[in-house]
Amino acid sequence: MVSSKTEASCCAAATPVAAPDRWAFAKTAAKRLATPWTVVVAVPVLVALLDPENAFGVVRFAANAFAGTLPYVTIAVLLIALLKAAGAEAAIGRAFQGRELQAITLAALFGGLAPFCSCEVIPFIAGLLAVGAPLSAVMAFWLSSPLIDPPTLLITAASLGWPFAIGKAVFAVALGLFGGLSVKVFLDRGAFGSPLKTVSPNGCGCGPSPFAGKPLWRFWREEARRSTFRAELIANAAFLVKWLALAYVLEALLVTYVPASLIARVVGGEGLGPIVIAALVGMPAYLNSYVAPPLLAGLTEQGMSAGAAMAFMIAGAISSIPAMAAVWSLVKPRVFATYLGLGVSGAVLSGVIFQFVV
Repeated sequence: MVSSKTEASCCAAATPVAAPDRWAFAKTAAKRLATPWTVVVAVPVLVALLDPENAFGVVRFAANAFAGTLPYVTIAVLLIALLKAAGAEAAIGRAFQGRELQAITLAALFGGLAPFCSCEVIPFIAGLLAVGAPLSAVMAFWLSSPLIDPPTLLITAASLGWPFAIGKAVFAVALGLFGGLSVKVFLDRGAFGSPLKTVSPNGCGCGPSPFAGKPLWRFWREEARRSTFRAELIANAAFLVKWLALAYVLEALLVTYVPASLIARVVGGEGLGPIVIAALVGMPAYLNSYVAPPLLAGLTEQGMSAGAAMAFMIAGAISSIPAMAAVWSLVKPRVFATYLGLGVSGAVLSGVIFQFVV
């Protein structure tokens, strides 16, 4: 007779042991490696292995460019943390109240001050639409918000100069006004009768009203707001440093290895053609508002025209994945198509005007 202990041992031995899930491990490893820091580290290593003569130059270019931007990054991080801690969303939300034309104007202006990114704007916009804010004002905010914000303004100025940064801010507001007024005309003619999708991304749309609350600019008087300031300061600093490090490494590669003649031939020179091409290329190629300015600085040094650079940046911001996801998740396809059409046409017009002014 086999004892129970021996029988249990035999059964245990007979039971097949599950092999480790190698695919799951590989996916986890790949996910952890799929960060901008991986590219920042890998690029100099690859250049050192494949082209040792240019390795030091690439690293030095990226490091010098990043060091030049650091003061702007510091101011941007402090500013965005202050806006978040003070609760500036309430002031922005109240801009949508009142008469429609006034709401469109204020929404376009406040779009550049919004202290949140395209992903964070989804519940805010959902709340506005749920409490009856006009679609025209929401569209004005939606078009201007991804184009400019305090960090983007400062980083653009550091990379491309204040004339370009101020021009982008002006075009952001102008595009918001253009989009808001266009949608108002469509609404007056009976279009967009039911713009929202049946299900909103935040559930029932019954969250806190964006009109509620009051900003507290002396936020340091409350511990909760001080905690928000510290958390936002750390999070935004880590975010900006990460993406700017990637941007300057890519710019170093661009300046080192892409022939200036190629850039000048495709998006250089005068006329409408290079601007339209830059806008169309910017739509799928865009990364985010923090990576684009350094890359465009490299492209303009290689021969890209100022108007094409402006069109590239604006079209890319409008069609970036977070911005499009924010619109698609809330509204019906015809409103989404209107958003893209207004954004791309506005990008081309902005590029033409900026080229003429410059």
